[in-house]
Amino acid sequence: MNAQLHIQVAERQGHSYLKNAFFTTPFKVADITENKKGGVLQLMLMSSSPGILDEDEYDIKIEVAQNCALQLHTQAYQRLFNMKQGARQQMNIHVADNASFFFLPHPSVPHEQSCFVSRNDFHLGHNSTLVFGEVLTCGRKLNGELFRFTKYHSISQVFIKNKLVIKENLLMQPTLIDVNDIGQLEGYTHQASMIWLQENTDIKKTQEAIIALLAAELNIEYGITAAPVNGLIVRLLGNGAEQLYALLHQIHICINNTRKVAMHT
Repeated sequence: MNAQLHIQVAERQGHSYLKNAFFTTPFKVADITENKKGGVLQLMLMSSSPGILDEDEYDIKIEVAQNCALQLHTQAYQRLFNMKQGARQQMNIHVADNASFFFLPHPSVPHEQSCFVSRNDFHLGHNSTLVFGEVLTCGRKLNGELFRFTKYHSISQVFIKNKLVIKENLLMQPTLIDVNDIGQLEGYTHQASMIWLQENTDIKKTQEAIIALLAAELNIEYGITAAPVNGLIVRLLGNGAEQLYALLHQIHICINNTRKVAMHT
């Protein structure tokens, strides 16, 4: 199935609103913004499909206009079903000057023999803010399907003023590379990553706050790297999707709280 989604967010009287939404089956978009005067548009990305099927091709394009803020949410875990040919997803995000984009989708669950390739391209303007994360599970763990998928390949690129500043390349092929090897998952079954970019923010204090948050969490390993531009890249290893997914959201809250404190000191 070839599916398309195109969202345009614009600004009107200081508030972000959904200017245009075009989508084909199985996509749907719902406005779930509770505070209409809060300045942040919150959209729910829904799908009538049980998951991504063999030979599916998804094309997603999102445009966030100047001075706008969009938070995109998902409904449920993304299941990648048994495949022969494989499936693909392309996501292009354009965030204009002084605008922000937030997307922490639910974890991906690759079923046995699934093969999935995704590419996420983020184009940011001046003083743009980006929060993007991914959680990859080992598969249907309770069904005994640990790392039985064929391939999971996710490439995320961030451009600022058309200059490539970050490239994340996650490739998992359990049949070719032992996931328990050194430099791989080393005994863990789940992994997560998060990219946060925001100008005019104290990176050192934010990093310290995130470390304090994660240090108190049990049964995980983590690493935090300063991005080549003003921001951080966080990586997590664990054994549960809910734990890592919740941690990404807690990190986002931690970032916002640290920024608020800094603004009032």
